Amino acid sequence: MTPFSIILLFYSIMTGIGFVSMWRDKRQAKHRAWRTPEATLLTIAFLGGALGTLLAMQLVRHKTRTAKFQLFVPLALLLHLTAWILWMRL
Repeated sequence: MTPFSIILLFYSIMTGIGFVSMWRDKRQAKHRAWRTPEATLLTIAFLGGALGTLLAMQLVRHKTRTAKFQLFVPLALLLHLTAWILWMRL
């Protein structure tokens, strides 16, 4: 595997984890069950799951009014996109 394909696989997995984590937390909120801490959801976003987290925010309408998520999830996505662009220029 090339370094590019490894990184692409990593981001694909993290995107899935971000989406599923947000979807599951929304489902748990509806059932008044144990919730995933916000810090965990944001950590997943900053570790590479920002795209999945942002997609889930919009598709399942979860954490859309929470200021932390409105600010930090797009910021995490922007940081990762910037890193990708800089890496591709090398």
